[in-house]
Amino acid sequence: MLERQLILSAVLFCIGLYGALSRRHLIAVLISIEIMFNAVNVALVAFSRFTVPAAMRVGLDVEAVAPLALSGQTFVVFAIVVAAAEVALGLALLIALVRRRDTTDVTEVSLLRR
Repeated sequence: MLERQLILSAVLFCIGLYGALSRRHLIAVLISIEIMFNAVNVALVAFSRFTVPAAMRVGLDVEAVAPLALSGQTFVVFAIVVAAAEVALGLALLIALVRRRDTTDVTEVSLLRR
Protein backbone atom coordinates (compact mmCIF):
# COMPACT_ATOMS: atom_id res chain seq x y z
CA MET A 1 0.00 0.00 0.00
CA LEU A 2 2.84 2.42 0.78
CA GLU A 3 4.43 1.64 -2.58
CA ARG A 4 1.23 2.59 -4.41
CA GLN A 5 1.02 5.93 -2.65
CA LEU A 6 4.68 6.66 -3.33
CA ILE A 7 4.25 5.72 -6.99
CA LEU A 8 1.27 8.09 -7.17
CA SER A 9 3.38 10.78 -5.56
CA ALA A 10 6.25 10.21 -8.00
CA VAL A 11 3.91 10.29 -11.01
CA LEU A 12 2.30 13.52 -9.81
CA PHE A 13 5.71 15.07 -9.22
CA CYS A 14 6.93 14.07 -12.69
CA ILE A 15 3.79 15.51 -14.30
CA GLY A 16 4.29 18.76 -12.39
CA LEU A 17 7.98 18.92 -13.26
CA TYR A 18 7.28 18.34 -16.94
CA GLY A 19 4.60 21.03 -16.90
CA ALA A 20 6.84 23.53 -15.12
CA LEU A 21 9.74 22.99 -17.52
CA SER A 22 7.80 22.80 -20.77
CA ARG A 23 5.20 25.56 -20.41
CA ARG A 24 5.71 29.21 -21.23
CA HIS A 25 2.44 30.51 -19.81
CA LEU A 26 2.95 31.71 -16.23
CA ILE A 27 -0.36 30.36 -14.90
CA ALA A 28 0.41 26.88 -16.30
CA VAL A 29 3.82 26.98 -14.60
CA LEU A 30 2.20 27.93 -11.27
CA ILE A 31 -0.33 25.11 -11.60
CA SER A 32 2.50 22.67 -12.32
CA ILE A 33 4.38 23.82 -9.23
CA GLU A 34 1.22 23.29 -7.16
CA ILE A 35 0.98 19.74 -8.53
CA MET A 36 4.56 19.14 -7.36
CA PHE A 37 3.70 20.50 -3.89
CA ASN A 38 0.71 18.18 -3.70
CA ALA A 39 2.89 15.22 -4.70
CA VAL A 40 5.19 15.96 -1.78
CA ASN A 41 2.17 16.26 0.53
CA VAL A 42 0.91 12.83 -0.59
CA ALA A 43 4.31 11.32 0.18
CA LEU A 44 4.45 12.96 3.62
CA VAL A 45 1.01 11.69 4.60
CA ALA A 46 1.86 8.22 3.29
CA PHE A 47 5.07 8.06 5.32
CA SER A 48 3.25 9.34 8.39
CA ARG A 49 0.54 6.72 7.98
CA PHE A 50 2.97 3.84 7.76
CA THR A 51 5.65 4.83 10.27
CA VAL A 52 3.39 5.12 13.33
CA PRO A 53 1.96 1.57 13.16
CA ALA A 54 5.50 0.27 12.71
CA ALA A 55 6.55 2.09 15.89
CA MET A 56 3.64 0.50 17.74
CA ARG A 57 4.67 -2.97 16.53
CA VAL A 58 8.15 -2.44 17.94
CA GLY A 59 6.67 -2.20 21.40
CA LEU A 60 6.29 1.50 22.10
CA ASP A 61 3.21 2.34 24.12
CA VAL A 62 0.34 4.33 22.63
CA GLU A 63 1.08 7.45 24.70
CA ALA A 64 4.63 7.61 23.34
CA VAL A 65 3.51 7.14 19.75
CA ALA A 66 0.48 9.49 19.85
CA PRO A 67 2.48 12.72 19.18
CA LEU A 68 4.05 11.04 16.16
CA ALA A 69 0.67 10.10 14.71
CA LEU A 70 -0.06 13.58 13.37
CA SER A 71 3.45 14.75 12.57
CA GLY A 72 3.11 14.09 8.83
CA GLN A 73 -0.28 15.76 8.65
CA THR A 74 1.00 18.75 10.61
CA PHE A 75 3.90 19.15 8.23
CA VAL A 76 1.48 18.94 5.28
CA VAL A 77 -0.60 21.79 6.74
CA PHE A 78 2.53 23.95 6.91
CA ALA A 79 3.42 22.97 3.34
CA ILE A 80 -0.05 23.99 2.18
CA VAL A 81 0.37 27.37 3.88
CA VAL A 82 3.70 27.85 2.11
CA ALA A 83 2.08 26.84 -1.19
CA ALA A 84 -0.67 29.41 -0.66
CA ALA A 85 1.95 32.09 -0.06
CA GLU A 86 3.75 30.96 -3.21
CA VAL A 87 0.55 31.31 -5.22
CA ALA A 88 -0.03 34.80 -3.86
CA LEU A 89 3.50 35.81 -4.85
CA GLY A 90 3.15 34.19 -8.26
CA LEU A 91 -0.12 35.96 -8.95
CA ALA A 92 1.45 39.26 -7.91
CA LEU A 93 4.26 38.63 -10.40
CA LEU A 94 1.69 37.73 -13.04
CA ILE A 95 -0.21 40.97 -12.49
CA ALA A 96 3.04 42.96 -12.70
CA LEU A 97 3.99 41.16 -15.90
CA VAL A 98 0.62 41.75 -17.53
CA ARG A 99 0.58 45.42 -16.56
CA ARG A 100 4.13 46.00 -17.77
CA ARG A 101 4.33 43.91 -20.94
CA ASP A 102 0.70 42.92 -21.68
CA THR A 103 1.66 39.24 -21.88
CA THR A 104 1.79 36.14 -19.66
CA ASP A 105 4.78 34.59 -21.41
CA VAL A 106 7.46 33.48 -18.94
CA THR A 107 10.25 34.45 -21.34
CA GLU A 108 9.19 38.08 -20.98
CA VAL A 109 10.04 38.11 -17.25
CA SER A 110 13.66 39.06 -17.89
CA LEU A 111 12.41 42.26 -19.52
CA LEU A 112 10.88 43.53 -16.26
CA ARG A 113 14.17 45.13 -15.20
CA ARG A 114 13.53 48.40 -17.01
